[in-house]
Amino acid sequence: MRIAYITETFPPEINGVSLTTARAVHHLRRQGHAVQVIRPRQAHEATGSLEDTGEFGHTVDPLEWRTAGAPIPMYPGLRFGWATSGGLRRLWRRHGVPQLVHVATPGPLSWAALRAARAQGLPATADFRTNFHAYSQHYGLGWLQPAVLAYLRGLHNMAHLTFVPTLSLATELAHRGFARLSVIGRGVDASVFSPAERDEGLRRAWGVGPDDRVLLYVGRLAAEKNVSLALDTFEYLRRRQPGLRMVVAGEGPWRARLAAAYPEVRFVGVQRASALARCYASADVFLFPSLTDTFGNVVLEALSSGLSVVAFDSAGASTLIESGYNGWLATPEDRAGFFRAAELALDESAPHGALRQRARTLALRSDWETALQGFEQQLQSVVEQVMSPRREHHAALA
Repeated sequence: MRIAYITETFPPEINGVSLTTARAVHHLRRQGHAVQVIRPRQAHEATGSLEDTGEFGHTVDPLEWRTAGAPIPMYPGLRFGWATSGGLRRLWRRHGVPQLVHVATPGPLSWAALRAARAQGLPATADFRTNFHAYSQHYGLGWLQPAVLAYLRGLHNMAHLTFVPTLSLATELAHRGFARLSVIGRGVDASVFSPAERDEGLRRAWGVGPDDRVLLYVGRLAAEKNVSLALDTFEYLRRRQPGLRMVVAGEGPWRARLAAAYPEVRFVGVQRASALARCYASADVFLFPSLTDTFGNVVLEALSSGLSVVAFDSAGASTLIESGYNGWLATPEDRAGFFRAAELALDESAPHGALRQRARTLALRSDWETALQGFEQQLQSVVEQVMSPRREHHAALA
């Protein structure tokens, strides 16, 4: 298939959506599909050669096109893209009309792409990856939540199918008026994220003694991630266990204020590939305090690394973790309950303990190849469902 894949975040940006999108694009290309990535230029990138549409600059990769972009308000590390539906149609006419349009993010670039697809009668699919309507309350804009939700519903209902990561999210969105939803799970590379990556030298660099325990948070340092709850959990637990340490891997607009407020926490910045795998495996308990994530790929990475995981009973964690068996769950919004769950996780955090082994076993059943094959099959099915009646109609007229 020829696929136009629209995303407003892509490597080298580091976040769950960009990395998952890049993995999906790589899989589809490996399977022989011609995937045209359309994304905004990132801050460090030159404009490049402009097409006669005036809207798109190409890269050295003929299957990657860049649009104008600007920083997201209150989130300057990420950008949104800008194009018109007419500009996209002209681009496709010149370089090949896609057989499918897929949008991975819900910004204005994706809105233009779905409008262009509808205008040309093209099959279109979308990912629901981020609860943007829930973000507004973390930035003093809670009054905007109904408007943001209405925008998201309008965007996704232009698609012939929207992919969601869990059945619970599909049920919630259906109740809110989202149509044509399909559940596609996530995966993890268990050969990369493995207990075998535990590094005693790294633990010593963190100031950890042989019998001490390490709490870990991995992710963006931003208001909607509820990071301060993880750090408050550390403060609560270290009064009971003086040798306890806390490591935070990630960047974001809240790093400076968190580092100032929690001087005993070690902030190690963004970690990639093998360095990130060593961080996971060298810790003992993983804290995931978010209530806005739709899934949380980091939960699977931590489980695959054999960590005792603490999370709220929501989103992806609720489908992956059985409390007391392979991790610990707290009731959403229950701060004291999260503290108690972390205390129980710490009790079960011996490196070769049964709970941590069961965490690893669960992750081994969640491989990326299976998830991406299912995604690819669904894309092909949408194209067939949309185009087959048209082919039959044209055949009848012939």
